[in-house]
Amino acid sequence: MIALPVRARRVVPLVSRIVAAILGGYALAALASVAALALPIARPQAVLTGMLASFALYAGAVIWVFAVRSATRAWVGLLMAAAVLMPAAWVAWHAGGSA
Repeated sequence: MIALPVRARRVVPLVSRIVAAILGGYALAALASVAALALPIARPQAVLTGMLASFALYAGAVIWVFAVRSATRAWVGLLMAAAVLMPAAWVAWHAGGSA
């Protein structure tokens, strides 16, 4: 295993959290907005619900990424939340415009 310099040991987890907050939070918010289309409500209402929920979820994901103990836990948490939303988003994607 390669030994990292002291500065890199501090910077790498921070950069990882920043990437997790920006990209992971965006991906989670996008999944939530698509997954909302699988809700048993009218399509325009589902779109609005998904859009509003995505803003709250993105903000919560960014806060959570920096609140957890390690960058690894941040990534694992984002992946777990994405795994929960993925089945509903998958159904909505494959339903297309036929809902």
